[in-house]
Amino acid sequence: MIARIASSLRSRVRPLRALLRGAAVLVGLSVLPTAVLAYADLLPEGFDLAILGFESSPAMDLPHVREQLAAGGPLRIVAFGSSSTEGVGASSPAAAYPARLQADLNRALPHLVGGVSVLNRGIGGEHVDDMMRRLERDVIAAKPQLVIWQTGSNDPLRGIDLDHFREATLTGLRAMREAGIDVVLMEPQWCPKFDATPGSYRFRDAVREIGEETGVPVIRRSELMRSWINEARLTRKELFAADGLHMADRGYALLARAAADEILRDAGGPVRVAEAAQ
Repeated sequence: MIARIASSLRSRVRPLRALLRGAAVLVGLSVLPTAVLAYADLLPEGFDLAILGFESSPAMDLPHVREQLAAGGPLRIVAFGSSSTEGVGASSPAAAYPARLQADLNRALPHLVGGVSVLNRGIGGEHVDDMMRRLERDVIAAKPQLVIWQTGSNDPLRGIDLDHFREATLTGLRAMREAGIDVVLMEPQWCPKFDATPGSYRFRDAVREIGEETGVPVIRRSELMRSWINEARLTRKELFAADGLHMADRGYALLARAAADEILRDAGGPVRVAEAAQ
């Protein structure tokens, strides 16, 4: 009888002890973030550290860029894409987003020896197959640490099959990663011509899905452009060039700023460009 009572008490004390231990660990983690790795194994199996604001294994989306920043530079970037990368709609090559991106990053990262160079490898009118044909020559051969691949704009306008677009994009991503290059994808723009083309935004969504599947950051250009208008940062006339398809100077300037912030954030850079400009 006594043995049964003792066993019953032990069975009740063990869960209570475990609960108290878990509570103590949670308090410690909330006070001292560096305790996460040391005590994570004491938490219940499957416990999600994200509810405490922690990530048990934070992703490093741009490891080669991060390594170059830590080494003090130089940092080489290839802007790869179609007319939005080439700068169609801008008043000059210096007003296109790659040139502005180079200026923004050099301002944000003045300590880099040799600075940041952004090579413009955009050719207007190209779809994914056109870009794949010159991937090795224009991108991989330049040996950048990072490629910003703007894609998906011309494909729906030229009747490219969506599944083929996905497959070719994944092939290109694999080739660049195998060459030791980080990649950031840039989705298609928001514009009246896209609005009027059935199925065009499926390519935007495909770029986002590919980014999620492969762990590649995506610059959500369509979303950004809408937000700039909604927040009155610029007017439609300031955002779009006269053709209503491409961006104008102020739009490219905001796009470059967004791209620079994305790079710094994903590579663990020291500042945002917006802060460095003040």
